[in-house]
Amino acid sequence: MLDRDASAFEALPPIPVAERLGALAEVVLCSGFPTQIVILAAMTGFGMRLDTAGGWSPLFVATLSLLDTALVIGLVLFFLRAHRESARDVLLGRGPVWREVVAGVALLPVVFVIAMVVLAVLILIAPHLHNVPKNPMEDLMRNPRDAAIFGIVVMIAGGLREEVQRGFILHRFSQYLGGGAVGVVVHSTIFGLGHFEQGWDATIAVGTLGAIWGTIYLMRRSVIAPLVSHAGFNLAQLVKFMALR
Repeated sequence: MLDRDASAFEALPPIPVAERLGALAEVVLCSGFPTQIVILAAMTGFGMRLDTAGGWSPLFVATLSLLDTALVIGLVLFFLRAHRESARDVLLGRGPVWREVVAGVALLPVVFVIAMVVLAVLILIAPHLHNVPKNPMEDLMRNPRDAAIFGIVVMIAGGLREEVQRGFILHRFSQYLGGGAVGVVVHSTIFGLGHFEQGWDATIAVGTLGAIWGTIYLMRRSVIAPLVSHAGFNLAQLVKFMALR
């Protein structure tokens, strides 16, 4: 009996380097950067142009974002299946979906307050970080039709893709790459830097929100609540911009 009890305290076998490298490769492939480069090259090869006379092409950005969403989610599902893992368990969790939806809606005002507080503090203590006077995303919404297209994009690419992506990456960090907390720090930093064209203050604010959504995933083991919160936040930002325009 003593021997059996003692065995419960034995150290787990170390994770082979090959498995860690494989997990890292999956994380990189699902990070969005390789897939966007491939899709961008394909689209420009077919003659589509990112820049038009009036700035960024809304059609190009929307097509790129939606194709990348499909490719990233496809890769996530492929890698989960290759590891014989349940996509439902990893991404949706084992609890009722409606409960996660309610949690996501309840999280929305919290996210808004945190974003406003972070931006206000940055303006107060480091105003130089507000280095982009106009968000370049505004050029994508020149008329109501563009705004409607962009609204779909921010909910699908910004909400669905990024939260499925985040959940999968944090899942892999939890298994092979140093733990979920390390994953939150690494991914949130990169997530924030991915928005640097909107200004360094926005970069920090977005990174903070990414850390919150990532922490929620680790706590609940479901992407639903972060997804609802993220998509709702993006859509509300779009509506606010159009109302004030």
